Amino acid sequence: MVKLASAREARMYGPRLSRNRAEYINAGLYVFATAVLLGGFAAEFSKEPTSGLVLLLIGFALVLLVNLHDLLAHLAGFDYRLRMMELDLQLAFVEFAVPVVQALGSLLWFLAILFLFIQAERGYGFYKLEKHAMNMLIAGPVLWLLGSIHNSCQIYERSDGHVQILQQSVQIPFLIASVLFTMGAVLNILEQGGVVYHGLELLGGTWIWMGIAGSILLLVGGLANVVKVFKMQQMDDGAILRLEKLRGGAQERLVHEREGQVPLILEDQRRTKRQLSQQQQEPSIHIAAPQPTPYKDVLVGQS
Repeated sequence: MVKLASAREARMYGPRLSRNRAEYINAGLYVFATAVLLGGFAAEFSKEPTSGLVLLLIGFALVLLVNLHDLLAHLAGFDYRLRMMELDLQLAFVEFAVPVVQALGSLLWFLAILFLFIQAERGYGFYKLEKHAMNMLIAGPVLWLLGSIHNSCQIYERSDGHVQILQQSVQIPFLIASVLFTMGAVLNILEQGGVVYHGLELLGGTWIWMGIAGSILLLVGGLANVVKVFKMQQMDDGAILRLEKLRGGAQERLVHEREGQVPLILEDQRRTKRQLSQQQQEPSIHIAAPQPTPYKDVLVGQS
């Protein structure tokens, strides 16, 4: 997943307090969603496995919400100017494409579990739903895996090594979890073979165990993301945070367009502040002005 506290300078959207609050809410909601997913997979071993399906529906809905929020936050980072993607391809393949792919994967997960839940509640009478559900149980994790691979291919040229470590601490658990979910879905299909199953019987033990392991890794990645958000906001408050700029001239174009929308009074105030800061930084050189010679001394000198 691509989280709000990315290594881009374009994350600096909106007022600082509202942005920090949004990042904390986003990170906390994702941790809660992964905990619900873990409980849902574990509940499949209980006497009432349909309760596990309900928890999975809630968890995947929350993950879908988080990814949509990430997408809007990334677009707000460069003021929804989609033409910026032509200058910086990473905006298209990471900041934009990854949340979209992850959101589609979460939606397919949600629909697959919903179809199985309907089939279990209504007495196994909708066999077409089962077929679609099994296909989506594979497509959803595959999209998650694709998004995680794209997310891991971020290129850093300017950001601090500390920021990159924080990024990788979140990306690696998500990538491994996506691999486990995909393996579980594929092995679940292979285990069924030519035997016909219906309803909850379609969810084999391997799929459940892989789901538990993947949910644990998602929870670890979510907790690492909370730590990353906290650390990056601390560094941001200390004015020592160095983030990645947009490439291909996109950063300069974004700054130029933003400055063009600033009122003239505020722009004059910015220029005055810049001039004052430059004057303070320049070394002050005082040249002693020649003192005027009194008229009396001039007469004495001439005599």
